[in-house]
Amino acid sequence: MPPILELHGITKHFPGVLANDHIDLTLNQGEILALLGENGAGKSTLMNVLYGLYQPDQGEIVVRGKRITVHSPNDAIAAGVGMVHQHFMLVPVLTVTENVMLGVESLTAGVFLDRKAAAARIREISKQYGLQVDPEAYIKDLPVGLQQRVEIIKLLYRHADILILDEPTAVLTPQEADELFKVMRSLVAQGKSIIFITHKLREVLAVADRIDVLRLGKVVGEAGPKTATESLLASMMVGRQVELRVHKTVAKPGEAVLRVNDLRVLDDRENLMVDGVSFEVRAGEILGVAGVQGNGQTELVEALTGLRPTLAGRMFIDGHEVTRASPRRVVELGVAHIPEDRQSDGLVLSYPVADNLVLNTYYLPPFARGVVMQQPEIERAAAERVEQFDVRTPGIQTTAGSLSGGNQQKVIVARELSRPIKLLIAAQPTRGLDVGSIEYIHSRIIEKRAAGCAVLAVSTELDEILALSDRIAVMYRGRIVATVEARRATKEYLGLLMAGVSPDQIAPPEEGEEVQAVF
Repeated sequence: MPPILELHGITKHFPGVLANDHIDLTLNQGEILALLGENGAGKSTLMNVLYGLYQPDQGEIVVRGKRITVHSPNDAIAAGVGMVHQHFMLVPVLTVTENVMLGVESLTAGVFLDRKAAAARIREISKQYGLQVDPEAYIKDLPVGLQQRVEIIKLLYRHADILILDEPTAVLTPQEADELFKVMRSLVAQGKSIIFITHKLREVLAVADRIDVLRLGKVVGEAGPKTATESLLASMMVGRQVELRVHKTVAKPGEAVLRVNDLRVLDDRENLMVDGVSFEVRAGEILGVAGVQGNGQTELVEALTGLRPTLAGRMFIDGHEVTRASPRRVVELGVAHIPEDRQSDGLVLSYPVADNLVLNTYYLPPFARGVVMQQPEIERAAAERVEQFDVRTPGIQTTAGSLSGGNQQKVIVARELSRPIKLLIAAQPTRGLDVGSIEYIHSRIIEKRAAGCAVLAVSTELDEILALSDRIAVMYRGRIVATVEARRATKEYLGLLMAGVSPDQIAPPEEGEEVQAVF
């Protein structure tokens, strides 16, 4: 049987960047093809060409043996190609049915939206493919995993046979990712074909039928999940051997830098999300906060960094009370913050890289004299930081929004860690990043710990928490239910605590071999 999709010689240039360099790719019916590569390797660009969001400079697209021209997503959908983007394209205030209908509305009497018929079809699709989504639910009320199912239903509603999933697990918890893989298997079992764009090695080996690896805009190799190893795939992606384990010396913690006493914090809907939390983080140690997304971690970090008011409790940084402090005051006390959402909270995407690198120091010498910004000094510092932190950008005047996710994160890390700090608060520091970028950012965090900085690392990735932390606090429904030494922790033990099992009901594992988490 011929491939359902063929790409021949796809080439795409951007100013200063050759994103796709004569790429050939095939997809067979009923298979999951993993497209693996570093951030900036050209994966998303290639899929945006296939989906009609970009026009190729050279090359051709063949679907079911017929060459097609794709000028827009409408052309792609007409050819049976659909795409779920890493950042969902949903309207939060509309229902599932209304979101699915957008652009393909069915009418009754030629005037009224036929929501009933659309909802019935959504239920049918949900049942057929194991997607289980309530058509009447509002998007804003759904967890991220269910929102992603709505995106997949949108494609199936439009009769897509070729599904492109762009970094589909980047915003999912481990449990949600497992559910997604079941859905993917159900889809291919019923004849759909999937291109799975990712950088997570374990997921590729778990779910893919075939693996193509991209590097610097080219396909550099193909592998099968039965014969490939994580080390082999990592070296193919990056072009060198990658250290997949975090190595650190034994912690020698000093005085407490951050102290939190009985903290209570509300979310935007006035739900109590942080409920009586107390802990401390000492100089020279990493306290990891583990938990399923939505158990108060986001609100905790926002309160600590001055971005969200507290309901009750007190917070101290290096002995200074910051319970009602502004974000600038927190920064001036020597706190660095790597935010959970780099695009919304960490960068001004329309600003150049140079300006993003001084967002929290632009008003200080040497970047300002009085109220006058010193652009030459800003540019000099930016050039140094881009080189020092390996930010891959055509230039310091390139807008942050045009960089890959990994390089956007490096801009934030460069800004936050290139000044003297006492406390680093890192929320989901490697979410959506490839192994090379993960290795780099982890090494920077460990460097800060070794230099005597206190680190609070918040992540839904248990491998990351186990690899980085000296102590681990588990959050469940707004409370810290247990704190355990990392050397005694296991994924199974932490997973039970994250699921709400009382620590009184389970015994912590005995101290044994050094924990070595692999990415």
